[in-house]
Amino acid sequence: MLLGVHCSISGGLHKAFNEASSLGIDTFQIFTKNQRQWKEKIVGAAEKTIFINSLKNSNIKTAFSHASYLINLAGDNDILWERSVKALTSEVQRCNELGLKFTILHPGYAKSLSEQEGIKKTLRALKTVIHATKNSKVKILLENTAGQGSSIGYRFEHLRQIMDGVASARIGACFDTCHAFAAGYDIRTKTGFEMAMEELDNTIGLENLHVFHLNDSKAGLGSNIDRHEHIGKGRLGLTPFKQIMKRFKHIPKVIETPKEENMDAVNLEILRKLA
Repeated sequence: MLLGVHCSISGGLHKAFNEASSLGIDTFQIFTKNQRQWKEKIVGAAEKTIFINSLKNSNIKTAFSHASYLINLAGDNDILWERSVKALTSEVQRCNELGLKFTILHPGYAKSLSEQEGIKKTLRALKTVIHATKNSKVKILLENTAGQGSSIGYRFEHLRQIMDGVASARIGACFDTCHAFAAGYDIRTKTGFEMAMEELDNTIGLENLHVFHLNDSKAGLGSNIDRHEHIGKGRLGLTPFKQIMKRFKHIPKVIETPKEENMDAVNLEILRKLA
């Protein structure tokens, strides 16, 4: 089914497997470090061995990371840009050491730059990271955004432009249901969802789609507000989730819904019943 959650690494990277086991999931997403800090994390030999062995001996079929939210490859601050490039390079290297297949990345905020200038800075940064990690197989997946503020990536065309500019098989895409809806893609009906997938296929290519983030939305269509809600409790309803669960069984799917008591288990059960 390839269905899971964003797992906590509180107490150590290997702790993610405890949460995964308790939820009965076969895929998960983690932060490989404290995502609110620039300070880099060196994965020690013992921690690396424990994680890799846990992955090998678990029911997890696909594990991946989400890059730090501090990273901004599109902005006007050159010092922050260089720091972001370094941080993403380190993230890819950690993923490689831990056996994680992907890292999910928000394309960034253009700030005072134009959208096109922001896109060009992002693809330039990604070229640098791909070259610096040329011996790695880890893919960097660009996540569609809600279009909040000066963010880029809220249209599929933005992601395609970045992918074309970087020209590497190690760049792919992640589709977030909440973000797509907030950005104006009306996926509430089967027809609307199929139209969005057709547009995604025509621009990005479904073969380049490697992860789904399954989140309902607190905010309305085209609101450009990124606020996740529990499955079936927001503006999306259950239809898009049913379509994804039935059509994309082969693609890893994780929820990033509000972390409230027992709600991960509740959301997962709803999704399993839709499959």
